[in-house]
Amino acid sequence: MSDPLFHLDRQKVYEQVPYFFPDLYEVEYALLDIRKHSHAELQEIRTAAERVGAIFRKAVPLLRELDDNTLIQLGFPSEALAYCRLKTIPQETIIGRLDFVVSHSGIKLMEFNSDTPTFIKEAFQANEYVCNYYGVENPNKSCVDLLRKEMRKAVAASWKHLDRPGTPKIVFTSHGDNIEDLWTTRFLQEHLDLPSEYVSLDQLQVLTEPLEVNGVITDSGLFTPSGERIDILYRQTYPVEHLVNDKDPTTDENIGQELIKLIIEKKVMVINPPSAFLLQSKAVQALIWGLHEDDQYFTAEEHQVIEQYFLPTYLEPDEFLKMNMPYVRKPSFGREGDTVEIFNGAGETIDEEPQKTYVDNLPVYQAFYPLPETEVQTTSGRKQVHLMYGCFLLNDQAGAIGIRAGGAITNNLSYFLPIGIEDRLKG
Repeated sequence: MSDPLFHLDRQKVYEQVPYFFPDLYEVEYALLDIRKHSHAELQEIRTAAERVGAIFRKAVPLLRELDDNTLIQLGFPSEALAYCRLKTIPQETIIGRLDFVVSHSGIKLMEFNSDTPTFIKEAFQANEYVCNYYGVENPNKSCVDLLRKEMRKAVAASWKHLDRPGTPKIVFTSHGDNIEDLWTTRFLQEHLDLPSEYVSLDQLQVLTEPLEVNGVITDSGLFTPSGERIDILYRQTYPVEHLVNDKDPTTDENIGQELIKLIIEKKVMVINPPSAFLLQSKAVQALIWGLHEDDQYFTAEEHQVIEQYFLPTYLEPDEFLKMNMPYVRKPSFGREGDTVEIFNGAGETIDEEPQKTYVDNLPVYQAFYPLPETEVQTTSGRKQVHLMYGCFLLNDQAGAIGIRAGGAITNNLSYFLPIGIEDRLKG
């Protein structure tokens, strides 16, 4: 039953959060409820994130050495192969998010969104307001400072790589008509706290060849609408696998590939760096698991980490069918549960996401590990949900933790469930 006073409380809490989106797609998104954990439990999640992150970082040099055909077999678009091999700054990814199943039987990695994770504003900012409402400690309180520090380090490293005089022109970009992407990007811009500008993706100007005007030659590059050359482009929410297919609606030029060419030619730097995209394909988890099964590449200690936190992942379902084990099929570059299916050990579908945007993506097959269930308070009453925990990885350090609450497959309609520390659980 809907409670008018609860509606009012929820509205009062979330209207305090600057430029937030408590409702998405005209339905409730941010819950006025909280999931409480002890410091020790939260530290276990952060430890898992840092250990798993180290495994992915160890895989990057190997991925860069793979030939084109192998990278294509791992789902990477052929237009982006030169891009994803680039090593521009020491950090492999600045802001990534590891999605975990967290249950009494352990912590298991579902996937790593290394390149364009969202859920940032919720975990790093909005969570604080709900913790204050419930009078509990916010486990993400110090994470904004770490976020700022790592973003600034990335900007400094990017500027050093360009080796240009003066100070960099920094531009943050996203789809201007997507409220979640827009305010997530503006949140990052605000917390970088360096001179910068926001320009929506459709307003970026790509100059593919040198241009002479009145005897003055302007070299190719990326520019703002007012004609300023962009040195560093922060594109936190725009996936490279979409970028490579971007075309100018007026000229039909492939501006996405032209932008990638500018990055390769060192005309502009991007954050997250290209190496973040190299880790984005879920097929990388199949590569890691295959090396683990063959006892190759990783140290004994690293193999223990893989065994503890990774789920068996393959490019074919044969192993699961052979052992009559339930499994999940997911697209290598899918997002928000789109095109995900759950199968029983006989290969029969037992659950699936109605959205099928990524049917042409290379699929990966992963052991099914059910999400824990609980009951949460929504504006329409109590509701049974499944929980997925996301832990941000800021360079190589664990950051904010957030929870999505929804169905057995977490999708874009899943709720944001805040997380806090209760006094009696602090020990």
